Amino acid sequence: MYNLDPQDLGSKLVYKLMTGTIVPRPIAWVTSRSAGQGIVNAAPFSYFNMVSSDPPLVAFSVARRPDGDMKDTARNVTDTGELVVHICDENLVEEMNKTAAILPPGESEIDLTSLTLVDSAAVSVPGIAEAKVRLECRLESHLPIKADDGRVTHDLLIARILRFRLDESIYDEEHGYVLTENLRPVARLAGNEYAGLGRLFKIERPT
Repeated sequence: MYNLDPQDLGSKLVYKLMTGTIVPRPIAWVTSRSAGQGIVNAAPFSYFNMVSSDPPLVAFSVARRPDGDMKDTARNVTDTGELVVHICDENLVEEMNKTAAILPPGESEIDLTSLTLVDSAAVSVPGIAEAKVRLECRLESHLPIKADDGRVTHDLLIARILRFRLDESIYDEEHGYVLTENLRPVARLAGNEYAGLGRLFKIERPT
């Protein structure tokens, strides 16, 4: 078995090892709005997961640009305190991938797609109408992540869910279940690889 110390590896190899072993990763497909021009930004992030259910918090990390500047999503969210997190499904993965394009701050990734924006109920940032799950959120906490040399390399954003917006096809209201087999979420693997929903199985937890 290989015994690798991250301190002895370059950052590129550490990235490859982490994204290749910590899989599959859910994808936060985030819309935000710039404070100045009001441009709606959309971008996917696979450094993402839930933090707690009481309060309902999710977290995702946004890498800084090579020059150390914040990316649009991190800047918008820290400026305005609002965002919408979507769960991407198999039907939307091509559109989601288009929003990963790097554009100038004054341009919207939505314009590269056939997606439709829709007003939110709890925040001023619009959501993506075609997404079956929209989590309308308020920024709870922002933590700049620093490398050993003091450079800020990532922005960790923790967001509180204010509204769950769920399509009727994926939610069993009577039992309070999300129907994962209908949602068909997409997960990120390494490189350009993604994974769809595979075989489902159950294991009872020990009591």
